Amino acid sequence: MQNLKDFILKHYAINATNISPANRGYWGETWRIDASCGRYFVKLDYYPRHQKVFQNSLPVAEYLCSNGIAFIPRIIKTIKGELHSYFDSAVMGVFEWINGKNVETNDTKAPEYQMICKIYPLTKPGFNIPIIEFSDSTAARFYGLWGNIEDTQVKSMLEQCRALFKHRAARLAHFAALCQKDTSDFFITHGDAGGNFFVGSNGRNYIVDWDEAQYAPPERDAWVMCHHEWAQELFNDTLRKHGIQYELRPERLAFYCYHMYFLYLSEFVEDFISQGMVENLTEYLRDSSIEEQIKYADKL
Repeated sequence: MQNLKDFILKHYAINATNISPANRGYWGETWRIDASCGRYFVKLDYYPRHQKVFQNSLPVAEYLCSNGIAFIPRIIKTIKGELHSYFDSAVMGVFEWINGKNVETNDTKAPEYQMICKIYPLTKPGFNIPIIEFSDSTAARFYGLWGNIEDTQVKSMLEQCRALFKHRAARLAHFAALCQKDTSDFFITHGDAGGNFFVGSNGRNYIVDWDEAQYAPPERDAWVMCHHEWAQELFNDTLRKHGIQYELRPERLAFYCYHMYFLYLSEFVEDFISQGMVENLTEYLRDSSIEEQIKYADKL
């Protein structure tokens, strides 16, 4: 804690009076910094496979803020004007603190979609962030990881789901092939805006955590609610109201349902292989968090 305080003072000129856990992160540690000059949010990304993703996302957030987007937490630069630094073995980012609550309900979808649709017109090329490839790569990654598992109990759990995996991998390949025919209408997307929707104590709404910014179609931001017809209509209506001539496409929504199913599954398997974390994998196999979306995609 003292080392962190000293580092913040040396590299950011922030004299911290108090440091406390923020409990707002997945890829490492997050802290709240109290100082006489304000309050700050510190993210320490310790995961080697995610550090570059986090680091490369910061210029996107900085660009959006500099172009009038006020619902993204402002990045605090180092004394040298850099967007990130290195503390211990982590990539560090420092942001303004958003005092509020992480909320996601049906009622938050309208403001969420409105904010997302303010991002799309600002899209420009050149950022070092991923561009979605319509492929079955997430399924291939899962099968590759499966082959590295030695634990008999986990192998048995996966084997019981083999037929299900085969069906969903085939569906993913099918919709990926359909989507490959047209790769237009890509924008800067968030990927999990609903899960990172904050209602501030000042009455304003925010979308935080732009780590996974990616060039992709709007379906990347819409797929999680695709099993609700009203949500699709609301998303399309919001696109039109912001002058974006685009309408959600069923084949792209379906692609993202299967793509994300295998993405989550692969991450849980990888966490088991590297850290022995089996609880999340077991729960996901029993009843994945996106079964309703998969049911929607299975009907297409």
